[in-house]
Amino acid sequence: MRVLLTGGGTGGHIYPALALANHLKNQDPSTEFLYIGTENGLEADIVPKAGYNMSSINVSGFKRKLSLHNFKVLYQFMTACLNTRKIIKQFKPDIAIGTGGYVAGPVIYTAEKMGIPTIIHEQNAVPGLTNKFLARIADTVAVTFPESDKLFNKAKKVVVTGNPRASEVAIADATKGREALKLSNSLPIVLVVGGSRGAKAINDSMEQLLIDNNDLPFQLIFVTGNIHFDRFNNMKRSNNVHIVPFLYNMPDVLACTDLVIGRAGATFLAEITSLGIPAILIPSPYVTNNHQLHNAKALESVRAAVIIEEKNLHTIKLADEIMKLLNNTFAMEEYKASSKKLGLPNSAELLIKEIKLLTKLKQIT
Repeated sequence: MRVLLTGGGTGGHIYPALALANHLKNQDPSTEFLYIGTENGLEADIVPKAGYNMSSINVSGFKRKLSLHNFKVLYQFMTACLNTRKIIKQFKPDIAIGTGGYVAGPVIYTAEKMGIPTIIHEQNAVPGLTNKFLARIADTVAVTFPESDKLFNKAKKVVVTGNPRASEVAIADATKGREALKLSNSLPIVLVVGGSRGAKAINDSMEQLLIDNNDLPFQLIFVTGNIHFDRFNNMKRSNNVHIVPFLYNMPDVLACTDLVIGRAGATFLAEITSLGIPAILIPSPYVTNNHQLHNAKALESVRAAVIIEEKNLHTIKLADEIMKLLNNTFAMEEYKASSKKLGLPNSAELLIKEIKLLTKLKQIT
């Protein structure tokens, strides 16, 4: 089978596609993959490092209000469709799968027009602009949250699969995670991560927390994001504080984590619920339809996470919430159990079931 993958902009769109590819490859090593992304997106770095071939197209996102920029984007979209057509003719995929981000728009649109079976995957509780556009033409819309299906009322078919990244993280190796950062078993491990690009508001709070506390009663892994790393690289810190720009082995590090602090992107939540990690979530207020707050509330409602909205975020509150959880064993166990119940570790298999169904139907017709 030949599988065309697309999705980009953030790790939340890229990692589900790669997790699905890894799962398919494990089942059938003869499966061939091609990833279509943009040269300036995170996928240009992440996809080749994951061992997959990538082709690039040039495309931008539409603005939600009328502007001259949108005319340029429309021209880019049409050009990207023509370039995608050339790539598809050469690769000859059996199926095309999009995991969101504006790069998926011309790829899935063109694939559908060329008669190739298509699936789009929506990670968030509230769909993004690209998937809203593609939902009307894709053969199948796969959603992470059950309540999202009603938002795709014009889709041909909607299935609840969860997020395939959960399947990859569920089998991660905690020992490898500890060894990679030389972490001990004697103190709890707290992971702070502001998404694939980092988050200034979280970094600001963490900077003050590190200044105010020379000797933390836990091991801290602080992922700053590449563009913010220089600000923290030379900061004086104790031996149990690890500051890194990015984690390529995130699943293994998550597997050894006791408490996680981060944004509420859907892929990140799929990762932590697959392992049952208690969380302090700080939803980004800068995303479409405030979807991260909706994502976070799905966890908060079952006592799997605590929410601190960014407008209420400050160092003292963050430190208090960390210690409140770490010092309450009963609460930590409750949050772990609640988080684990939300996880769908068989998500990749559910999505593969749809892939096999569509490709089989294509062969029959």
